[in-house]
Amino acid sequence: MKKYICLSLIFLFSLGLSAKNDLKSIYTKSCNDKALVKTAKKWVKSGAWRNGFFASSPHKTVNAVEFYSQFQKNKQEWNAAFSWLAKNDLLNMPKGNYKIEGTNLIASVQDDFNEALDKRQSESHYHHVDLQYTVSGIEGFGIIEHETSKPSCKYKPDVIHYFYNADKARFYNSSVSKFFLFFPEDWHIAKVITNKKNQKFRVIVIKLDYVE
Repeated sequence: MKKYICLSLIFLFSLGLSAKNDLKSIYTKSCNDKALVKTAKKWVKSGAWRNGFFASSPHKTVNAVEFYSQFQKNKQEWNAAFSWLAKNDLLNMPKGNYKIEGTNLIASVQDDFNEALDKRQSESHYHHVDLQYTVSGIEGFGIIEHETSKPSCKYKPDVIHYFYNADKARFYNSSVSKFFLFFPEDWHIAKVITNKKNQKFRVIVIKLDYVE
């Protein structure tokens, strides 16, 4: 009985350490300003950013403070991007690149497929924000942890890749009701194989300028 209790205590202690360590893991840019975090989350929930785009909302991984801050700094681009998404037939338009009127933005309509994780590269962008909206099928996304990752190449505008611990990465399936936003400190992997039978999908990718 004593042996059982000791083993149980060791197991619970190890779980506690694991949970504590997980809390220290970094996957996105942090913000210690509680008032700003509260304001940003309220703003995202309000939909003040939508500009006519009601088909989808931000995925739970989206950094609310970054979204709020970048929108305020660059309203013309963000408004134009969401307006374009709202006004176009994203399912039926031909694949290709489309210029978003009044901006230098390009909307890329891609018909693609997921691949095994070891065939996909992790990446981040210093000067752009990836808006990724999967409109049919399911795309797999990964977000890698910072402390156990390091660059695997030199930065070449505007992308850098990473060595990372796959066990520390977090993986998510897309849905038509949620879009992803990857800011410079969101080190991500796109087009990762899912547990679904069909790996084909259509995704809209818009790279917005990141304003310091």
